[in-house]
Amino acid sequence: MALSMAHLLIHSDSVPTGARNALREAIQASPENQGALLESAARILYTATDLECGDARELVGLSEGCCG
Repeated sequence: MALSMAHLLIHSDSVPTGARNALREAIQASPENQGALLESAARILYTATDLECGDARELVGLSEGCCG
């Protein structure tokens, strides 16, 4: 997993529950399964908060891409 704020985000009540759950699973997942879980967390952060897509992806350790 790339450098991310995931370990901190899972403890924040400001982060939607679905995103926290996806991040917890990603931290525990095998490397080949982490990407999809991080994508899910970024998508939830983007749709459920005021974060821009790039910011949501960066927070979970993903490079630029699409949140849709």
